Amino acid sequence: MAWFSKKPRIAVEAEPAAEPQPSRMQGLWAKCESCDEIIYRQELEKNWMVCPHCEHHHAWTARSRLAATLDPDSFEEFDKGLEPLDPLGFSDTKKYKDRLKSTRKNLDENDAFISGVGRIEGHQVSVGCFLFEFMGGSMGSVVGEKVTRVFERAYELKCPALVFSASGGARMQEGIFSLMQMAKTSAAIARFRNSGKPYVSVMLNPTTGGVAASFSWLGDIILAEPHALIGFAGPRVIEQTIRQKLPEGFQRSEFLLDHGMIDAIVHRKELRTKLGQLLGLLG
Repeated sequence: MAWFSKKPRIAVEAEPAAEPQPSRMQGLWAKCESCDEIIYRQELEKNWMVCPHCEHHHAWTARSRLAATLDPDSFEEFDKGLEPLDPLGFSDTKKYKDRLKSTRKNLDENDAFISGVGRIEGHQVSVGCFLFEFMGGSMGSVVGEKVTRVFERAYELKCPALVFSASGGARMQEGIFSLMQMAKTSAAIARFRNSGKPYVSVMLNPTTGGVAASFSWLGDIILAEPHALIGFAGPRVIEQTIRQKLPEGFQRSEFLLDHGMIDAIVHRKELRTKLGQLLGLLG
């Protein structure tokens, strides 16, 4: 007989782990992408999503931008009911129709563009703004239609047109239907120019791909926010193609201003005043 005995272990059912409770401090603070300073989120939002330490312009929602730029209670939204379809039955890691459904549910928006009519310092303007948070602000058939209607509405009302662009370019899930929007929006601008009214294009970070290659760079006045990435292909793609090192700050708004590609860089807090001046002079 062994000089020791091992008692059988009593099996104890483990209790299910409790779900982690969200911290009461979660979401109260934000880290600046440029200077790494920790900022109280409420302070950042009150400052129009501009870092109070280094003036870095963070991403800003389209509806907040329109509310801050247009005269109070002057915005009337149009074409809100337009929704994209899935003409190609496209599927990658997720079905396109399922991706649209989940994005609509999360953002409570039908697509990546908001359009309507409003006023800036009393001047009527047909305005549109991209929602970059909706599939990277990609331009599908509905976005292209809504952009086109911005210029058609401006033509009918004989008022200036204003578009805020923030996009990764064409929406690959719609294939050729997406690429056709480049010609469609450009043709609408050509017709709008017969009205003699100005088109002001404001490029945000980022403005790339088919959006930059069409209506965004066809403005009579082209403005940009500080340090915005603007161009057709990204810097990394260009470097790999030409096998050369690009200049410092290439495709940023400051570089483009120095090379005559845009007319002015305007701080977010000064944009409403600048737009009011331009519309007063040209509108």
